[in-house]
Amino acid sequence: MYRVGSGTPWEDKYGYARAVAYGPHVAVAGTTATVNGTVIGVGDPYVQTMVAFGIAMDALRRCGLDSQHVVRTRMYVVDITDADEVGRAHRELFGATPPAASMLEVNRLMHPDHLVEVEIDAYAEGG
Repeated sequence: MYRVGSGTPWEDKYGYARAVAYGPHVAVAGTTATVNGTVIGVGDPYVQTMVAFGIAMDALRRCGLDSQHVVRTRMYVVDITDADEVGRAHRELFGATPPAASMLEVNRLMHPDHLVEVEIDAYAEGG
C-alpha cells in the first residue's frame, strides 16, 4: 500500500491521506479548490471543479496512474444549480475516457467558499 499526502492541514487534523494506492486501485480523497490555505475560484463552480480535479489528478499521478485509469468520480456541490458548470469541467477533463460519475448536492463543505468537492477512484490492470 502506498499513501500520498498533499500537505493540507485537514489531512493531519483528521488523519487521512490525499490518495491511497492498493494493488491496481487508487482512491483519491475528497478534494476542494484549496491551495496553500486559499480557496481558488470563489463564487465560480467551473474554476473550483477544474482546480479540485487538478489537485486530485496530481495525487493520482504521484501513484503512477493518469486520467485514462479513472473509473469513477464523485462531485459534491452545495448548489445543484451549478451542475452545468461542474459537469462542463468534468466533461472537459474526462470526455475522451468518461468514468462512471455521481453528482450530489450537500448542505455544506469544510469552508464557506467551497462550492465543489471531488473524489476519484482509479484502476490500472496489473498495477
